[in-house]
Amino acid sequence: MVSAGLLKVIALSSLAAYSAFGRSVPKSRRDSAPSGFTLTGTASSDTPLTLKIALTQSNPSGLEEALYDVSTPSSANYGQHLSKDEAASYLAPTSETSSAVNAWLQQNGLNATAMNPAGDWIRVQTTVGQANELFGASYSVYVHESTGKQVLRTLEYSIPEEIKSHVTVVHPTVMFPKYSILSPVFSAQTQKRGLPRADASCSTVTPACLQGLYGIPTTAATESSNTLGVTGYGNDWANQDDLESFLSQYRTDISASTTYSLETLDGGSDPQSSSDAGVEADLDIEYTVGIATGVPVTFISVGESNNDGDLDGFLDTINYLLDQDSPPQVITTSYGDWEPDIDEAMADNLCNAYAQLGARGVSIMFASGDGGVSGVQDRDCTTFVPEFPSGCPYITSVGGTTGTNPETAVSFSGGGFSNYWATPSYQANAVSGYLDYLGSTYSGLYNASGRGFPDVATQAQDFEIVTGGAAEPVSGTSCASPTFASIISLLNDELIAAGKSPLGFLNPWLYSTAASALTDITSGDNPGCNTDGFSATTGWDPVTGLGTPVFSKLKTAAGL
Repeated sequence: MVSAGLLKVIALSSLAAYSAFGRSVPKSRRDSAPSGFTLTGTASSDTPLTLKIALTQSNPSGLEEALYDVSTPSSANYGQHLSKDEAASYLAPTSETSSAVNAWLQQNGLNATAMNPAGDWIRVQTTVGQANELFGASYSVYVHESTGKQVLRTLEYSIPEEIKSHVTVVHPTVMFPKYSILSPVFSAQTQKRGLPRADASCSTVTPACLQGLYGIPTTAATESSNTLGVTGYGNDWANQDDLESFLSQYRTDISASTTYSLETLDGGSDPQSSSDAGVEADLDIEYTVGIATGVPVTFISVGESNNDGDLDGFLDTINYLLDQDSPPQVITTSYGDWEPDIDEAMADNLCNAYAQLGARGVSIMFASGDGGVSGVQDRDCTTFVPEFPSGCPYITSVGGTTGTNPETAVSFSGGGFSNYWATPSYQANAVSGYLDYLGSTYSGLYNASGRGFPDVATQAQDFEIVTGGAAEPVSGTSCASPTFASIISLLNDELIAAGKSPLGFLNPWLYSTAASALTDITSGDNPGCNTDGFSATTGWDPVTGLGTPVFSKLKTAAGL
């Protein structure tokens, strides 16, 4: 962690230098609360308020350079991942930033606590009244109509001019939570049914189907240090009895008692009654334990005790992982959000945090979303809606396919181009080729200079799971992300067994050495926003990315 000296102890000379702060300048505002929230009144001034403040990061471009250096196969430093402290040093605030912000806080009787190793996020305990004075804010109480949850938010806030360049985000302020759990599973049958047989023919998707389709080995991994993390949000919990039933039916070659470990933050938990079983969590756990044979799987259950929404959960999760000395080598997340609903400074900060973890040798995968070009879930739109964090260039976005011989893009596969991040160098040629194919089609509906996603794809429709004691089929790119993550975990097991580094940040490898190890998907599209969406075609496309995995070829591409 960052030393307490930088965060809490300010020399008298520094205090004197910042003893008087001048006028404040506007930082952010919105005209009204988003749809679904109702104003109930002004918040009481003595209401406790925890603020999370993002300090200006010292060298994010240096982190990007270091990330690419250890993640690009042609680099002499490929696989030489950074240590926890080395990665954090790129985002640690300068001493000037730390001194300025802490002097201002101490002048107002406040102290800060670091939230991560870099210290670029700090936590401050205050009250509504003091926050209103400090930030020129007007915190009010809003009720989320569909859930009844109350939140404190202001529609605008300001920053003292002397520290404006040192602070990028104050939260919570103008960003409202979604409380939608981001609809991680696209569709699920409401009627439970008996367990169907294990199906290698892929009329429905089971572990046997995926093993046959992608050549995934069934032999057990051997390296206990190689782990796979599955994140869970919104009180969606994995169930051990459901996993046992699933393995008994679909992985009869391994012990049905094979299970997962649990880590919790923000008051997360994993209750085991049948009524508590969550469809998303059961899906993610069953298809990681059930495919990544022998790889230790950890379910990371994120509660809501220290946050009030899904984005807060993302922030707390990445800070939790960054603080670990040995985080899982692979992380899969089946949740996401609409990019335009995330403050750009907050999105950029989170994206840099993913880069920090990637530079340490962690492969981070997110489902690409289930609304086609309309965003995470289908909604009314006049322009295409990118997904967050799939638009972040430092994660691997996983889209969806359906069918076999050949596979085609599944219609809901999220894909498109970010409005926040430019096309990264590793995919410049691939994206350029697709734009040439697209021509003037959809001109003005998307950002042709943006980072394209997804990067890869796997099956995403009609996955058989067991939840609440019965079977049901589910679909969504939330099926695809744990599938691809399991494949990467098995590759990492063999790499570690051979004395090599895990794959880490995947994209520079995927778009170069490993591109030929993926099956190109050339048919299907992802309609939305009253259009047919993008079309899958030869080469990379914003529906299925570079294509679907072939394990034996990926193994060769990994140098095994």
